[in-house]
Amino acid sequence: MNSSAFLYPWDVIDDPDAAARVADLGVRQVTLAAAYHSTRALTPRHPRHRIVTAAHAAVLYEPDEQRWAGRELRPYPAGEWAPGDAFGRAASALADAGLDVHSWVVLAHNSRLGAEHPGIRVVNAYGDPYPWAPCIAQPGVRAFLTALAAEAAVRPGAHGAELESCGWYGLAHLHAHDKIAGVALGDAAQYLMSLCFCAVCREGYGRQGLEPRRLAAAVRTALEPVWAGRTAPETGIEKLLGAELTAATLDVRTRVARTLQEEVVAAVRAAAPPGFQVLLHADPAAYRCGADTGVDPAHILSVADGVVVPCTGGAHRLKPFADRAAEGAVLAANLSVVSGLGGRPGTLAEDARRAAELGANELRLYHAGLASDADLRAVRHALSRLG
Repeated sequence: MNSSAFLYPWDVIDDPDAAARVADLGVRQVTLAAAYHSTRALTPRHPRHRIVTAAHAAVLYEPDEQRWAGRELRPYPAGEWAPGDAFGRAASALADAGLDVHSWVVLAHNSRLGAEHPGIRVVNAYGDPYPWAPCIAQPGVRAFLTALAAEAAVRPGAHGAELESCGWYGLAHLHAHDKIAGVALGDAAQYLMSLCFCAVCREGYGRQGLEPRRLAAAVRTALEPVWAGRTAPETGIEKLLGAELTAATLDVRTRVARTLQEEVVAAVRAAAPPGFQVLLHADPAAYRCGADTGVDPAHILSVADGVVVPCTGGAHRLKPFADRAAEGAVLAANLSVVSGLGGRPGTLAEDARRAAELGANELRLYHAGLASDADLRAVRHALSRLG
C-alpha cells in the first residue's frame, strides 16, 4: 500500500537531514504544500527554527505574473516563512532522497482574500460574513480557484496533486483564536450556519423557487432551539429545517460544488503532463463543508483519479467511495500521526489494516513535519509491520 506523508516546504528547506528522515519512515511519497492557508506550525527538529508563522494564505512558489495580470483576485506570495520558489527547493531535496512528490493545494480557504475583497465572502443567514470562506458560487471566485489550481498543482517536480477545500467552506475555520464552542453545534447546525446568503447565492436560491429572505428566516428559526440548548447536537438537518428546504438547499449547493470540481480538475489536467494524478480531499456526506469537502462519491470518482478521506478515529467514510470506485481509483485513508493533535501513531498499523478492509488502497500520514520524534518512531515501526 503506497504511503505518503504531508509536509510543508519549511520543514525541508535549510534542514539537510529532513528529506532522508522522511524517506527513512518507509513512505514512498510526500504530499508537499504548494498553496496553503495561514497557520502557525511547530518544527520540532529544524536546525534553525521551532515555530513558523504563515501570516496569510499564500502560494509557496513564485506565481506567474503573466497568468495573473489584470485579475482582481490573485494569489498572494508567501512572506519570509517561504520566500521565492520554496516548493521547488523542497521538492528537489525530497526527490534526491528518492521520494515521489505530489503537490498539496488548498483552495477555498483564504482569510486575506476575504478581508481584502469583502464582496466575495460567504454570508450566513444572520448577515455575518466569513472572511476565511470565499463563496464558490461567485463567478470571480470560481475563475480564481480554477486558475490557482492549474498553477499550484502542476509545479515542476510534482507528479500529482491533492486538492483540499475544493468545495464549500463554512463556519468551521480552525485557525486564529476561535471561540465558537460555547454552544455545541452538531452537523445540522454547522450546515445551517454555513449556508451562504451572498447576492449570488440569493439569486441561485431564487432560480430554484426559494425566496431568499424567507429561507434565511427559516434557517434562523431552525437554529433557535440550538442556541437555547433544547436540541441535541446529533439532531438531523431535516429535523431542524424540514425535509423540503433541506433537499432544496442541498441541491443548489451540490450543483455549485460539482461544477466547480469538474472545472478545477479539468484545468489541472489541461496544464499537467500525461499520467499526472489528481485527487480530492473529500467526505461522502454532501452537506459537509471545509477541508474535506462534501461530495457525491459516484460523481467525484468519475471526475478525479480518487479521493483522500479523513479516517482518524474511524474509517467508515471510506465505504461509500469503495462501493462506487472503478478499478484503478485511488482511495487514500488520511490518518493523523500527531498525537498532540489527536492522532494515533501507536495504532497506525491496525488503523491502516482496518482502512484497507473498507477499501483503502493508499495511506496519507498527517503530518511528518509536525509530529514529535516519538510519533515518527511509531510511524516507522508501523510501516515496517505493514510491509
